[in-house]
Amino acid sequence: MRDFTLNRNESAPDEIWLLEHPPVFTQGLAGKPEHVLNPRNIPIIQTDRGGQITYHGPGQLVGYVLFNLRRLKLGVKSYVNLIENSVMQLLADYNIEANTKTRCARDLCCW
Repeated sequence: MRDFTLNRNESAPDEIWLLEHPPVFTQGLAGKPEHVLNPRNIPIIQTDRGGQITYHGPGQLVGYVLFNLRRLKLGVKSYVNLIENSVMQLLADYNIEANTKTRCARDLCCW
């Protein structure tokens, strides 16, 4: 993903990747190695993203949306809201109700 992002030019198409990872812990900027109590033989990979520690592994579908935000004239917050709303609409099409934490807090709903 880093190579894709670093090597793309202004006219490179946007992409959406859906995949499964081999077992891996990713350590975001707020994460610390001691947050993983027993990693066993699972690698811990440093990332330049937010967050702490996240596990990815077989059976877990992960989506990466690789869009050129400047070309789309989107800020990060607008981009995240667009993705969240798109996923919630897709789930609604399958009669699955979903909400964001912000929407739940505003509407006082429960998890």
